[in-house]
Amino acid sequence: MKNGNKNTAKAMKMAFVSTIPIFAGYIMLGIGFGILLSEKGYGPVWALFMSIFMFAGSMQYVGVDLLASGASLISSAVMTVLVNARHLFYGISMIDKYRGAGAKKFYMIFGLTDETYSLLCEAKVPDDVDRHTYSFFVTLFDHFYWITGCVLGAVIGTVVPFEFKGVEFVLTALFVSIFTEQWLSTNDHVPALIGAVSTAVCLVIFGSENFLIPSMLAIIASLSVLKFIRKDKKNDN
Repeated sequence: MKNGNKNTAKAMKMAFVSTIPIFAGYIMLGIGFGILLSEKGYGPVWALFMSIFMFAGSMQYVGVDLLASGASLISSAVMTVLVNARHLFYGISMIDKYRGAGAKKFYMIFGLTDETYSLLCEAKVPDDVDRHTYSFFVTLFDHFYWITGCVLGAVIGTVVPFEFKGVEFVLTALFVSIFTEQWLSTNDHVPALIGAVSTAVCLVIFGSENFLIPSMLAIIASLSVLKFIRKDKKNDN
């Protein structure tokens, strides 16, 4: 039992250290969301419950406009599917990583975000630390940062006049930071280049409003071909 508690504490500490870069981004981005929400007439309680039960990042920003415009449930559902379609690909790739996680798996599935996914994919977990426990705490910490930022922003928005312009760039900066860290941590840059080129091509062809799903499909197809080619070469050798 003592060993289990020690490993849990170590997993928690590792998760906290790993999520420090996410902390800054989520706090600022969450504050932006909370301020925007308060500007539309929804207070901290709305921010609290939306961040707890939605935890959808960009979709929460979209959700503010859906709430303010009185959009129908069907419109909201379709928009949610379109905005969060990328999580289908994330989820498929995490099936093996989450297998055997027990009851923690349900929360980890719910709390899987772009940034959490990135951290879990690159994590090097020691043998004496349970990977599922580490993954659970990464998810939990990231969720807590987001809730804190959203509620804090809503409180600020109701008390202090705030200029929202430019705050949304925090998300872009966070993605660039994560991409750079992953690029520097490996010698194999082919997958990253495939992702960048596929996204750029789809952005030009389909436009900024419709490029996400085609780019995801292009990346999956390209990586599958790359895996097949490398496997074939390995068998030849």
